[in-house]
Amino acid sequence: MAEYDLLVRGGTVIDGTGVDGVVQDVAVKDGLIAELGQISGGAKQEINADGALVTPGFVDVHTHYDGLATWSNRMYPSSHHGVTTAVMGNCGVGFAPVRASDHELLVELMEGVEDIPGTALHEGLPWAWETFPEFLDFLDARSYDMDIATQLPHAALRVYVMGLRGARREAATEEDIATMRKLTEQAMRVGALGFSSSRTLNHRSITGDPTPTLTAAEAELVGIARGIADAGNGVIEMISDFEVIDSEFDRLMAMADAAGAPMSISLGQAGRNPERWRRILGKIDEANARGRLVKGQVAPRAIGILLGLTSTRHPFMACDAFKAIDHLPLGEKVKAMRDSSFKAQVLREAPKDTAYDRIWAVDEAFNYEPGQDASIGARASLTGKSSAELAYEIMLESDGERLLYTPIINYAHGNLDACREMILAENTIMGLGDGGAHVGIICDASFVTFLLTHWGRDRSHGRIALPTLVKAQTHDTAAAVGLHDRGLIKKGLKADLNVIDFENLNLALPRTVYDLPSGAGRLEQPTEGILATIVSGCVTYKNGEPTEALPGRLVRGRRA
Repeated sequence: MAEYDLLVRGGTVIDGTGVDGVVQDVAVKDGLIAELGQISGGAKQEINADGALVTPGFVDVHTHYDGLATWSNRMYPSSHHGVTTAVMGNCGVGFAPVRASDHELLVELMEGVEDIPGTALHEGLPWAWETFPEFLDFLDARSYDMDIATQLPHAALRVYVMGLRGARREAATEEDIATMRKLTEQAMRVGALGFSSSRTLNHRSITGDPTPTLTAAEAELVGIARGIADAGNGVIEMISDFEVIDSEFDRLMAMADAAGAPMSISLGQAGRNPERWRRILGKIDEANARGRLVKGQVAPRAIGILLGLTSTRHPFMACDAFKAIDHLPLGEKVKAMRDSSFKAQVLREAPKDTAYDRIWAVDEAFNYEPGQDASIGARASLTGKSSAELAYEIMLESDGERLLYTPIINYAHGNLDACREMILAENTIMGLGDGGAHVGIICDASFVTFLLTHWGRDRSHGRIALPTLVKAQTHDTAAAVGLHDRGLIKKGLKADLNVIDFENLNLALPRTVYDLPSGAGRLEQPTEGILATIVSGCVTYKNGEPTEALPGRLVRGRRA
């Protein structure tokens, strides 16, 4: 009989601790790592990893698969990037707890905040639960291509307890807070990984209303935090505009202190105040020096949006001429736009204030740290065309599927130097990829692959050691949310692995696919070079193609 279930032979193992890789074998039995070293025993299945890297499975702590996980077994796009554990329920939005009368409200909130088509949510969500424990039980009965974990979302909790008063951002009463505390304790005890909330004006429902949690008072936040303390486990994830840094940070720390729990806070370089992130990170460092467990959640590249005819936004969408054809299928739309008189009409109506010097074409030569000379504005100045005309023509390439890219966060100085500082900072973790969300304008689930290729191989200067990058996306992210059974290649831990042809690891161009319920589209960006992804000892993907194995399950919190 074979001694092991799986044997990955001869790869360079980068184990997630941050130390240099070592050529060795990895043996797996019963879903766990059984042995490391030069292994002579046999296995039911072997993978030849000679010349390849072997890493822990990647842990993505910031996704929004809350809807997808209820109707699909595959967590795309993250599945294509070696992610073996995805944490959802971020930014305070989700679908439990919920009363039947509030289904529409939560759909509108998710559609607006996370740009997930309402038609897909209406058709896909089974609504087979009301309470948070019932939601977890529903997920627990399903199988996936990766492990998933979820957090208790503040907006759903607030609306469940307060009804329309909560949706309208009215102040919570003492009774409301007591109920939220009780339900938070219950959620943590049955397996919520933590609690999440949003305090940013950027988060609005599809009707334009701010998120219900925007102005929640400190008493409400602290009351919820005490529910986490009552349960004895859980983490906190927060999004905030930090318009007044000191008072807002103090408010979040009061919550962290009441919970006695780790907290992560979104951190990025804003274009209108490009150095403010340093002050916030300084506050995070000070908090850790005083014994708190606070991390800034950061991205490895700019957070930007994709523009085009298959996206939900582009530079000409407000033009009356374009509105007249916007309902047409892509092919007919492209045909109409190639008409010279139609083109002239759109260009006459085109907004004059579009910043084309901050927009780039996503073509085969594209990278996510583009130079100014490659922008649409710079290219147009060399051709004698207007920037709008050049953008119009580029959008028609590839039969209308060519996309444009404009960075919003982390590109204030035209480079990713700020991202490098954030990646290497002592008190940060990787996150903010939003897998499963913003499906019509963003495909940042590819952050995971970009982190390795750009910072570990392709950047001409300031590269980061590969073991450091692997640790950041495995051990550090897993530990930050209390998942200490994964994130390292170590005997006795969960056998979540990736086998990677690092020299040939590359991101494909993002494209739109139409596989959501109701036929709605989403952006997808697969990779080349991940030879195998392994979850609990089962090979789930080979060379980017799915196997029949679906070993992924709901991961409940530590008490459960």
